Amino acid sequence: MSDYTPPKVWEWDAENGGKFASTNRPIAGPTHDAPLPQGEHRWQLHSLATPNGVKVTVMFEELLEAGHDAEYDAWLIDIGKGDQFGSGFVAVNPNSKIPALLDTKTGVRLFESGSILLQLAQEYDAFLPHDPATRSETLNWLFWQMGSAPYLGGGFGHFYAYAPEPMEYPINRFTMEAKRQLDVLDRTLADRPFIAGDSYTIADIAIAPWYGAVANGSVYDAKEFLQADSYKNVQRWSAEIMDRPAYKRGRMVNRSFGDPSEQLHERHSASDFDTKTQDKIGQS
Repeated sequence: MSDYTPPKVWEWDAENGGKFASTNRPIAGPTHDAPLPQGEHRWQLHSLATPNGVKVTVMFEELLEAGHDAEYDAWLIDIGKGDQFGSGFVAVNPNSKIPALLDTKTGVRLFESGSILLQLAQEYDAFLPHDPATRSETLNWLFWQMGSAPYLGGGFGHFYAYAPEPMEYPINRFTMEAKRQLDVLDRTLADRPFIAGDSYTIADIAIAPWYGAVANGSVYDAKEFLQADSYKNVQRWSAEIMDRPAYKRGRMVNRSFGDPSEQLHERHSASDFDTKTQDKIGQS
């Protein structure tokens, strides 16, 4: 039983947030002046290889794999160091969350990973079906992911893996929801190869970095706890998605943790995967 009683007026205690506490604060706006770098390509991505960041880099790599002219520069945003609160980043994303994308051709800024996926799909007429029913199903699942993942990441993931101490009530609450969501996916994938039907879409690109990564234990180290192997259809689907060459490349981009051979801090051309991973250029 907790002896905590909420005060009449909440005050921010920056030291009481557990791991990643420094990535959030109760006010918006920049904390320091830091212009963003800009490369030679139309698309300038500023991100980190969290599940939300991986969605967008996988999308770019899938577009390139399919033959589209979708070259991009990807710049690392170190959220642990507060890069997301720099003036340049805030100008692209006032919410100070990765990913943030600038279209230098039009001057349009894009933020929120679901918005970025949808805009790129429309720009290149790719991974978004024309058939009205399948298109609607794709968008249903894209927005399902955007609405559901905060419970999986900020809820289950935070309290299970990152909170200062384990707390039974929030872990039970968000575990129940995480398993319900996995069951939703498992039932859906029982009679179709991909989330929205017979074709690979932005719904798969959005959902795999979150739910596929939870299912295979690569985030939160909760595979056994969640009995993830029992979701057979999710396991089949996620293994297939994650075996795609574009997915393998996309998850490496803006990655600053894990095996150095899988970390490509910045990506400016396809050759960077062969020459500029951290095992080749050093781990500093």
